[in-house]
Amino acid sequence: VYNMMQLTKGKFVPPALRQSVQSDMTDVRVRSAIEDSAESASFYGRMMANSLPHVDATDPETLGREHVEDAIADFTVKEIPSYMSWVGYFSVIAQASPMIGLLGTVSGMIKAFQTLGISRGSDPGKLAANISEALVTTASGLCVAIPCLFCFYFFKNKLNAMVAESHEAARDALDAAITTVNADQQLAKVPEGISEG
Repeated sequence: VYNMMQLTKGKFVPPALRQSVQSDMTDVRVRSAIEDSAESASFYGRMMANSLPHVDATDPETLGREHVEDAIADFTVKEIPSYMSWVGYFSVIAQASPMIGLLGTVSGMIKAFQTLGISRGSDPGKLAANISEALVTTASGLCVAIPCLFCFYFFKNKLNAMVAESHEAARDALDAAITTVNADQQLAKVPEGISEG
C-alpha cells in the first residue's frame, strides 16, 4: 500500500509542474523554474530545484548541460535508495518465505520419520499428519513468495519508469532553453540561395 501511494505520477512528475518548468525554460526564466520546482515536494521538483542552479549563462551553446546532468545524476543516486528500500522488502520476503517453508518441510519430515520409528508403521494417521504438515508449510512459503516476487518486479519497474520520466522532463526543459538561446544562430545557419520547387 505504501509503495502504491509513493510511486505515483503526482509524487514524481506532476503534469502541472512539468508544464510550468517547461514554459519557464522555454522563455529561459531559469530562476522562475527553480522557484516553481522548489515549491513542489515531488521527485521532479526537488531534482530540478537541485540541478537548475548549475545552468551556466556564460555558455550559451550548452548552458552548462554537463554540470546540470551531473547534478541530476547525483540527486538520483542519493534519492533512489530511500524508494528502493521499501521495494526491496518484497525481494527479501520472496527469498525468505520458501526457506521458512523448507524449514517446516524438514520439521514435518523429521516428525514423520520419528512417528514411523516409534510406531513401526502401525499408525498411518500420525504419519500422514506429519507429512501433511511438511507439505502445508512448503505450500504456504510458496504462496507468500510468488506474489512478493511479482510485486518486487512490478514496483521496481514502476520506480525506474517514474525516474526515467523525471529525467526525460528535465532533458526536455533544458533542451527548450538551449533552443531558445541559440534560435538566432540556428536561423543564421540556414543555407541561402536555394530555389523553391
